[in-house]
Amino acid sequence: MVKDAFTEVSQWVFDLDNTLYPPQMGLFDQIEIKMTEYVMAELGVSQVEADRLRSKYWREHGTTLAGLMREHDIDPNPYLVAVHDVDMTHMTPTPGLAERIRALPGRRIVYTNGSAPYAERVLAARGLSGLFDAIYGVEHAGFRPKPERAAFEQVFDRDGIMPKRAAMFEDDPRNLAAPHAMGMRTILVAPERHHGDHIHHQTVDLKEFLDLLD
Repeated sequence: MVKDAFTEVSQWVFDLDNTLYPPQMGLFDQIEIKMTEYVMAELGVSQVEADRLRSKYWREHGTTLAGLMREHDIDPNPYLVAVHDVDMTHMTPTPGLAERIRALPGRRIVYTNGSAPYAERVLAARGLSGLFDAIYGVEHAGFRPKPERAAFEQVFDRDGIMPKRAAMFEDDPRNLAAPHAMGMRTILVAPERHHGDHIHHQTVDLKEFLDLLD
């Protein structure tokens, strides 16, 4: 049983975008548009070139922000405010998800490559406010992004996460490699099937997976 693999887990780490809400809600689609607009304005390039750079930096640096910081020395704070200024009025709670997260034994945190203030807005829109013991954004990792192991280590050290007693939920398979290497139980939340020794479990629906742990 899936439940048996989590008997020792007492610390639960959740990614945010496309993990605590489904991709169909389209929130990250808005963010990608904002990122492209920011790259256009900051670097003075066309939309086509901005899209190319955004994708290139995501592949090579983990996030668009990391690429902009390393290759163009941009200030991350205005960027984070601008790209997360998105509409959330269409987002709705998923019945039962809050109850399932609340029922998890031990400590529950959110760790996102976005910012903590943005994460708080998303949680409110999803009816998940007050369920987590802490919320960490990329600013808490010194603006280093997942999938860098140093980013995980900085956040986990700050929170007191013990990887051998923890589980990580993520929608990006790249971001599970470091947690797996650190000894965490890893769960990919994504519709496309991914294979790899660093992924212990995969689900298309977070609530349905948490139902298995009851």
